[in-house]
Amino acid sequence: MAQERIYLDHAATTPMRPEARLAMIEGFDLWANPSSPHAEGRKARAMLEEARERIKASFDWEGELIFTSGASEALEIGLGRANAERQIVSSVEHDAVFRAAHDATILPIGKDWIVDRNLLSDTLASGSKAVVAVQHMNSETGAMQPITEIATQVREAGGILISDCSQSAGKHRLPDADIIVVSAHKLGGPVGIGALLVRDLGMLKPCGGQERGYRAGTENLPAALGFAVAVEARGISTETVGEGMSCQSIAGQADWLMTPGYAFVDIQYDINRLGGAFQLSPSHWSDFSILSITMPGVSASAQLIHFDAAGFAVSAGSACSSGTLKTSRTLLAFGISESDARNTIRMSAGWNTSYNDIIAFSQAWQKIASTASGTS
Repeated sequence: MAQERIYLDHAATTPMRPEARLAMIEGFDLWANPSSPHAEGRKARAMLEEARERIKASFDWEGELIFTSGASEALEIGLGRANAERQIVSSVEHDAVFRAAHDATILPIGKDWIVDRNLLSDTLASGSKAVVAVQHMNSETGAMQPITEIATQVREAGGILISDCSQSAGKHRLPDADIIVVSAHKLGGPVGIGALLVRDLGMLKPCGGQERGYRAGTENLPAALGFAVAVEARGISTETVGEGMSCQSIAGQADWLMTPGYAFVDIQYDINRLGGAFQLSPSHWSDFSILSITMPGVSASAQLIHFDAAGFAVSAGSACSSGTLKTSRTLLAFGISESDARNTIRMSAGWNTSYNDIIAFSQAWQKIASTASGTS
């Protein structure tokens, strides 16, 4: 019998929850264009608006919600149509942010892996009104930014803060940002739908079309229904990762990474040289559902081959750039050396990850580390 594979690439996409799939089937059975005036269209519209309100309620969001085709489109709308004259983005944002804001001023990350707040203040004060993009959780390291504090800073300067919450939504409460980006397929919903949560629609320039005139295209009712169910099923928690498994329990399995000679790349720890001591950082933290791990002497590409053969789905960098075979831009921006970044893979857990999956991964990592150094 073939060995059952273990999926640990949830930061790229999470398998759809069964209940979300059933909700989508219902949407297809009752499908009609929500903008049509006939009875079927009106029923579809009612279902779409109900899904909108359910998602807002689950996220405890009192502002507006614009359905999009995913996080990338949401970022394009939020950054490209914000009522601001310039764009400022952190250096560790997802590639979709840089595509949407290719002329933006880039904010570096400090040694504590947090956006340089002093430079942010100087940048905000040095020009016209800005829209500022700072992610809530990084998709490669799990590092989290202090969005509430950053939001206060941006608002005091008259700017607008947009936060990409694609990785944190459904795991943590949404931060206090003006505009928030959410992706359904990162939390157990369908691909092809996301949401732009906007505190006040006056922050955006309308374009006409659907979604209150802020997005063109027919609304995807079946996906919206699946999205709503996935958010409700996932719930909002600051502890849970997977069913009944906590961030702390995943962190506890990281002890094996503290063997001399290996580096655990995570915001919780100061990364000294390989083999050095690990010191818990008292002021910053991360979500342990996403771990970037360096295996000295073994390239990320070689590791992926070994893990895939051993039955594990993991990745190197974000899914949008992992096929390029380039060193992760994000890890370099976090201050990881190029040599360490080349030897780093990402393990990311999700709603159906079990405690035994983490144990099995840690055992496989140790085995590969002890045998694969000559294959990279």
